[in-house]
Amino acid sequence: MDTYSSIKISQLAEEDRPREKLLLRGRSALTDAELIAILIGSGTPSVSAVDLSKHILAAVNYDLRALAKLSIQDLKKFKGIGEAKAISIIAAMELGRRRKESEPVRKPRITCSQDIYDLMRPELLDEQIEHFYLILLSRSNQVLKKHLVSQGGTAGTVVDPKVVFKIALEHLAQSLILIHNHPSGNTSPSDQDKRLTQRMVNIGRELDLPVIDHVIFTDVGYFSFADDGIL
Repeated sequence: MDTYSSIKISQLAEEDRPREKLLLRGRSALTDAELIAILIGSGTPSVSAVDLSKHILAAVNYDLRALAKLSIQDLKKFKGIGEAKAISIIAAMELGRRRKESEPVRKPRITCSQDIYDLMRPELLDEQIEHFYLILLSRSNQVLKKHLVSQGGTAGTVVDPKVVFKIALEHLAQSLILIHNHPSGNTSPSDQDKRLTQRMVNIGRELDLPVIDHVIFTDVGYFSFADDGIL
């Protein structure tokens, strides 16, 4: 039996309750005072960490924006808050501010073979040896990750299908795209390219992890197996 699941929060010592409550019920179940209590770790012999946190919040009218404006010296005026605890609070507030200000990165979405070519230009343009990449996609064809599988000489690189699908499964991809460059500038697929593509497509079909395209990249253009209807 899980140790935590057999413990009631009311049975725990005051100092331990916020941590255990987070484990039992998740972070959203905690009050602001309980979250601050986790940051400071302990109160004083006469006041628990939670009560000390409530006292600090009351002093700023329970306004977290006002709390974020307090300096180390301001926080040290509260009995039980030394420099280390004050720094912990300020660091946490600063992380919250940075998170709020940071813009979520919009993941590119693949809608056609030109999108694939444009996405991989930074990695493959002007490369003099062959590189083999995977583009891992979500259910809505958003790019989860570009992953270099192998690289080799000017004539080719070795690709192990087991490695390819292991990577895709580990990243919870819903589909994948294969792409490799031809340093020679020849966009035509070799017989080896065709055999590898068909093998990958067959394995993907068995794993319900479809290969939706294989693109051959060159500096002056590309070849798409999907566009050519040979997937």
